[in-house]
Amino acid sequence: MEQTPLTGRWRLIILSPEEEDEIAAQLAGPKWYQAVTEILSSDRPPDIIPTNDWRYQWVRATLRRLESAIPILQHEQELNTHWLDVSPDERPLPPPAEYPLRPRPRATDSMRKFSETLCGRTSTSSAHVISGPPYSLLIVDRPDASNAFSYGFGPDGACGVVIYSGFLDDILAKVPSQNTSYDTSSTRHLPEEASWWSHLFGSLFAISPMILPSHPIPTEEQTAELAILLAHEVAHLVLSHHLETLSSGTIVVPAIISMLADFARALLFPVTMLFGPFVNDAVGQLGKVGSGELSKLGEYCTSVSQEIEADVVSARLLAHAGFDARRAVTFWESRQDAPKYAECSTVAQPESPRTSWNLARQIMGTSHPVNEVRIEKLKSELVRWELEKRVSLRRRVEGEPERRPTGIWGMF
Repeated sequence: MEQTPLTGRWRLIILSPEEEDEIAAQLAGPKWYQAVTEILSSDRPPDIIPTNDWRYQWVRATLRRLESAIPILQHEQELNTHWLDVSPDERPLPPPAEYPLRPRPRATDSMRKFSETLCGRTSTSSAHVISGPPYSLLIVDRPDASNAFSYGFGPDGACGVVIYSGFLDDILAKVPSQNTSYDTSSTRHLPEEASWWSHLFGSLFAISPMILPSHPIPTEEQTAELAILLAHEVAHLVLSHHLETLSSGTIVVPAIISMLADFARALLFPVTMLFGPFVNDAVGQLGKVGSGELSKLGEYCTSVSQEIEADVVSARLLAHAGFDARRAVTFWESRQDAPKYAECSTVAQPESPRTSWNLARQIMGTSHPVNEVRIEKLKSELVRWELEKRVSLRRRVEGEPERRPTGIWGMF
C-alpha cells in the first residue's frame, strides 16, 4: 500500500522492485517505440508521422514545455507565497500539495528501515526513480481517430505519449491558423527594389524575398488545447498509472477471483458429489464467465479513479507550465459528445463496443456518464484552489500561520 503523489489516494501495487526494474529495462530507449508499434499493429501497421514533420515538432515543443513543470511539483512547498500573490486577472496557481512529487519508496526499504531502527542503526534508501522527462513521443497518422494514450514506466524514455493526427486536425480546424492573416501587399514591390539595388551595388545589398511558411502556424489557443490533452497523459506517466494497471489487472483481480472460485467450489462440493461432474463443469464455466465480468469491473474502477486523478494533476501541470488551467473545463466539456476515439486512457482503446464497461457501470450504480463526473471533479478542484487562496490570504492578514493544504483526493 502506498499513497499516490500529489493526491494522497491509497493504492495497492503488488510488484517487486526487481519486476518494476525489469519493466523499465524492457521499455528503455528505442524499445518503447517497438512495444508501442506492436500494440498499434494489431489491425494494420500504423502510419507514423516523421520527426521532421511540423506537426511532430509542434507537439514535441508543447510536451517539453509541460515537462518543465514537473520539477516544480517536487518543490511546491517552496512556492507557498508565490501562488498567493497572483492577481485575479492572472492565471491561477494551485496551492502546494500535501503530498509532493517524490520517488516512490520501495517496500523492502521500509522493512529494512524499520529493522535497522530497532537495532539502533541507519539504513540508506534506494527509492524508485520518478518516471520523468524527457518522454518518448509517437504521432500516428490517422485522421479518423481523435485520441491519445500514454504507455510505459521508468526513465530513459521508457514511457511516453501516443497521439493520433485526427486530434491535431480537430483543434487546427477550430480557429484559423496564423498564416492566413499574412498581408503580402507590403511585399508587392520587393522584386523591383531588389533588382534596383542589385544593379547599383551588386549582391551586397540584395534584398531576399519574404518566405511564407508552407504549413499552418498554430495559434496560442490551439497550443493550449493540445497542452490540455498532453498534460492529461503526462499526469498518467508521472503518477505511474501503468504500474497500477498492471498490478490490479494481472495480480490483484485474478488472485481475488481465484480465491472466490475456490471458496465457491468448497461450498458446492457436497452437491457435486451427488450429481457428478456435470454440476462441477457448469460451476467452472459459470466461474469463467463471472471472472471475466469481475475483471472488467475491477478494470473499470481503476480506470475511472486514474482518469479523475490525471485530470486533477494535469491542472497543476498546466498552471505551472504557463497555461490557464481553467480552460481545461471548457475543453473536456466540448469533447463530451466526441466519438469513442476521443477517449484518453493509459492503453489503446479497443474497436469493439464496450458493453462490458456499461455492465460494470450498472453494477457500480453509476447514474452519470464518466465524462460528466470527471468534469465535475475538475471544477471542484479549481474551486478548491480559489477557496484555499482566500483562506490563506485571510490568515496572512490576521497574522495566523498558514494551514497545511488539504489533500486533493480527500475531497473525492
